[in-house]
Amino acid sequence: MTPDQIRLVQDSFRQVVAIRVAAAALFYERLFAINPDLRALFPVTDMTKQGAKLMASLGFVVHGLDRADTILPTVRVLARRHVAYGAKEHHYPIVGQALIEALAAGLGEAFTPAVRDAWETAYGLLASVMIAAAREDQLAA
Repeated sequence: MTPDQIRLVQDSFRQVVAIRVAAAALFYERLFAINPDLRALFPVTDMTKQGAKLMASLGFVVHGLDRADTILPTVRVLARRHVAYGAKEHHYPIVGQALIEALAAGLGEAFTPAVRDAWETAYGLLASVMIAAAREDQLAA
């Protein structure tokens, strides 16, 4: 990611934090609309608490984008945890689509093409690290 992309993601995330409960609800609404089967991965989950976890994880990653080496070990652990929850590699594009759609809805006009591109790049990097970590675990098993 370029420094400008990192700044755009971090600046826009500050706006997301202000609407974090609604943003998380938008994300899960979009996720389950895109692929209703994913609802089964959250069988008895309190979605408000789940949304808070989502926002905390996003915050951790977003704030660490300018020092990726410090967040990558935690991202790999997060990936392994998601495998245990039933996440599959083919879910990552769906999650990315839901995230971008939720951000677009939540941020409105502030979600400019440059901000969208920055978020897509950030999510692509995050997803690739998580997928690689999940594959490593599968090979080790």
